[in-house]
Amino acid sequence: MSHSKIFDATFETEAQQEIRALARKYVREKILPIVEKDEETSTFRREIIQGLGELGLTGIPTKEELGGAGLGYQEYIAAIEEIAYVSSSYAISVAVSGLPQIILQNFASDTQKKKYVPKLASGLWVGAFALSEPSSGSDAASLRTTAVKQGDHYIINGTKLWITQADTADVMILMARTGVAGAKGVSSFIIEKGMPGLKMGKREKKMAAHIDHTMEVLFENVKVPAENLISNEGDGMKIALSALDSGRITIAANALGLARASIDEAAKHANLREQFGKPILEFQGVGFMLADMLTQYHAAKLLVQRAAFLKDTGADYSIAAAQAKLFATDMAMQVSTDAVQVLGGSGYTQEFPVERFMREAKMLQIVEGTNQIQRLVIARALRAH
Repeated sequence: MSHSKIFDATFETEAQQEIRALARKYVREKILPIVEKDEETSTFRREIIQGLGELGLTGIPTKEELGGAGLGYQEYIAAIEEIAYVSSSYAISVAVSGLPQIILQNFASDTQKKKYVPKLASGLWVGAFALSEPSSGSDAASLRTTAVKQGDHYIINGTKLWITQADTADVMILMARTGVAGAKGVSSFIIEKGMPGLKMGKREKKMAAHIDHTMEVLFENVKVPAENLISNEGDGMKIALSALDSGRITIAANALGLARASIDEAAKHANLREQFGKPILEFQGVGFMLADMLTQYHAAKLLVQRAAFLKDTGADYSIAAAQAKLFATDMAMQVSTDAVQVLGGSGYTQEFPVERFMREAKMLQIVEGTNQIQRLVIARALRAH
């Protein structure tokens, strides 16, 4: 895979370009040689996350006093895109570990922040976010996992589903029901690895992103100290939705990296593959397809940069995040599918990575709220306009 100036970000500051270059160098040296084999064998390497942490890339938007880089989402999306260019799985891993940092930084007590955030920001710890359940996906407020207060502890029972890297996570942010039905009865808790009664269920056999293990998590009378409650009882959905808004920006950045890799592979093939005495890029059927792929990538990038900018400047970015996630992941699905088409029969084989890109793109349309949910979010804003 090659890098071309046609992908360079015109609107990035020097600091953002430096972050991008740092991430690019690391992932191409450390992840690129192993990614295909690790996807095949479902191997997650903690040392990759730790290496990214040593470069300051796992805590980019986290405050310096909590061990982070103290930068913004505009820097964060640059790093995520570069990681995703090589491995969508590790880009998701970094982003998922970032969710507990965001939640704790915004809602936790000073004691909680100091205890957990620096280790997550440094990459020494891996984080997870446990919201979805077998009966509550898009309708997250209908979750059934319960947290019953008994003295100075909560007793937690229930099942979580589709929890990324739960089996390797050192700390997990859990949403559980402490009160009435609906959003007002949901609270948020810090769950630590090794708590008695915390068990891993099945590992999902996924279409893609095999490096990132997606787990069923079982809570069987898990005793959690009351001090592990984040904010107040009933604040759980507010906390979860805030994290999802942030997560949608990183998923959109992931889509950018995946799409860019797809375009690079397709363009390289179209330049080298000759039919009827000339490169297939010179045939309009192929050349125009690549032109549309590149244009859609840049259009998506502007939406992602806008969402990150709004977040960094303290503006309301919820709708912008939904738009960025919707457009960028739909774009990645189309671009990766077109990349397979450009490569023809070769694109359908595992000898080339574009078939993996296509499978990974489908995942991005689903996680952090399906794209149908993103459309609902955007449409509701118009109704209230």
